[in-house]
Amino acid sequence: MTRISVVTGASAGIGRAVARGLAARGDAVALLARGEDGLEAAAAEVRRAGGTALPIVVDVADAAAVEAAADRVEKELGPIDLWVNDAFSSVFAPFLEIGADEFARTTEVTYLGYVHGTRAALSRMVPRDRGVVVQVGSALAYRGIPLQSAYCGAKHAVQGFTESVRVELLHDKRNVHVTMVQMPAVNTPQFGWVLSRLPRHAQPVPPIYQPELAARAVLYAADHPKRREYWVGGSTALTLAANAVAPGLLDRYLARQGFDSQQTSQPHDPDQPVNLWSPADGRDGPDAGAHGEFDDQAKNRSLQLWASQHHGLLAGAAGVALAGAAWAMLRR
Repeated sequence: MTRISVVTGASAGIGRAVARGLAARGDAVALLARGEDGLEAAAAEVRRAGGTALPIVVDVADAAAVEAAADRVEKELGPIDLWVNDAFSSVFAPFLEIGADEFARTTEVTYLGYVHGTRAALSRMVPRDRGVVVQVGSALAYRGIPLQSAYCGAKHAVQGFTESVRVELLHDKRNVHVTMVQMPAVNTPQFGWVLSRLPRHAQPVPPIYQPELAARAVLYAADHPKRREYWVGGSTALTLAANAVAPGLLDRYLARQGFDSQQTSQPHDPDQPVNLWSPADGRDGPDAGAHGEFDDQAKNRSLQLWASQHHGLLAGAAGVALAGAAWAMLRR
């Protein structure tokens, strides 16, 4: 039976890699994004991978437009089984250099876009008592860093919102699941079109991972949605652990290192496209694809991700090892 999946932010980056991965499994995939050219190219990739594609131009900040998109998906493809929220926008700048309208726009897309998508999905899934929502999150959902106050605030909001909704579903004993995947720095096109007021070109904080790794984590979460969240990459695990144990120390570390680590040695191009208000991959715009410009640095594997997906197996192995050690000590 063909699964009906929806991916927001599907024209580029993680969302595009997720759409390709779903198509390779035979899903019918509805691709939601603002950029027409990027969407058409992503839909072509889905079809080449063996899936059915339904590209829909929509701004996820518009609740009514998201509802209309969900209606169209169910009319043309069938009942939605999986909804992946991934769309976002951001501003790279010190807080006092971000305008109120820019802060609001980032929040509307990166946080309220997830609210609108989750509402559209659950309002259809809950009456059927089946379905999965996967929120593409970030280590920054727990740990704020400098120069990304708007994005960090929105991701923190998504985290709290998702926890609240998840608990409500558990209370009602629904067979509908919401899970979150916390991502590390990923090599996506955003660093070539984000609104930036940094003196040098923006970059993801190393280590950097490829979007296909992130997509594999999302697909795994979609198949195993009873876990509340998954962590991707050793850097995510270390960051969240350090923030839980010594957040003040991490504050001071980021104050020293967090500015330079988010910038390359190249000066910022003032003519760089900006996708905050309108899509950089819209009509007559370039198709950005899934990858950004950091392929030479990006990793496509993560031992930590495997460990996150197999924590039960690891816990069992650790238990066996401890029991064996205890038995050896008793014999001695």
